[in-house]
Amino acid sequence: MPRIQDNAKGERKEICVFSGQAHRALALEICEHLGIPLSPSVTRKFSNDNLYVQLQDSVREKDVFIIQPLTYPVSDNLVELLLLLDAARSASAGRVTAVIPYYSYSRSDKKDEPRISIAAKLIADLIHTAGANRVLTMTLHSPQVHGFFQMPVDHLSAHPVLAAFYRKKDLSNTVVVAPDMGHAKRAFAFARNLGVPVAAGAKKRLTDETVHIETIIGDVRGKRVILFDDEVATAGSVIEAVARLREMDVTDVSLCCTHGVFSGPAISRLLATPEIHEIVTTNTVPIPQEKRIKDMQVLSVAPLFAEAIHRIHTGQSMTTLFEY
Repeated sequence: MPRIQDNAKGERKEICVFSGQAHRALALEICEHLGIPLSPSVTRKFSNDNLYVQLQDSVREKDVFIIQPLTYPVSDNLVELLLLLDAARSASAGRVTAVIPYYSYSRSDKKDEPRISIAAKLIADLIHTAGANRVLTMTLHSPQVHGFFQMPVDHLSAHPVLAAFYRKKDLSNTVVVAPDMGHAKRAFAFARNLGVPVAAGAKKRLTDETVHIETIIGDVRGKRVILFDDEVATAGSVIEAVARLREMDVTDVSLCCTHGVFSGPAISRLLATPEIHEIVTTNTVPIPQEKRIKDMQVLSVAPLFAEAIHRIHTGQSMTTLFEY
């Protein structure tokens, strides 16, 4: 089991990794890469629908990591995460790191309507209050959410995993397209790594499920497209982007995203769009079998998280993980 030198007397601190119920498969895979067992815990509901959690290994003075993406059902998974963090703190853990592969509330990062909550900041405060000393996450919807947390945050990118997949393909006559200008910078970095040009859509969001893309800015006519986004929820942006690409004689689209949420009508929308010949995503959230449609590739980010956890635990620099 990996250990960390934690004080001048040469005493050492053990590592413990726990998982909530949101994505135990990812937690088990991370632990396999770390070469340690997943520590046991119990979660159940009382008759009044309150959650109960218990850590079943001692965490006294240990380096504790709790893995829980904020995926459906988000509220239950969030409360479970908060209770797990509080349980670890109350049991005298040496340090507690919340490992949140998908921080769904990062989309609520600003007050763009009257009398609404900036939920990304509120949830970050709750995670801190519950007992997290550190946060490890991946591809926040808005990079500024990183600054909402009161503790250190290590913000990983899935780009190395996704780029490795595409480098095995013939990328001649290919362009990376971001559905909106807000994600053009990430798309540019991804395109630069692949050695291909980049374009972006001019998007306006109308509702949670509806967007309007006026045009695609960049040379995409007749090219093969990697449609690149951080998250696909209802696929509204994707379908609207493909509609504009269709007008520019694009018939070959590879949809690429970090968080394959695929909520509501997403799968039926994607199946009804013949230009999309493949979907490439990661396992930051669990994707049930009924949503794993033909030509969907689900790439694992477990090695990235395992390496990050190992470096946090052993006090090594994280710089090389962010150099992408």
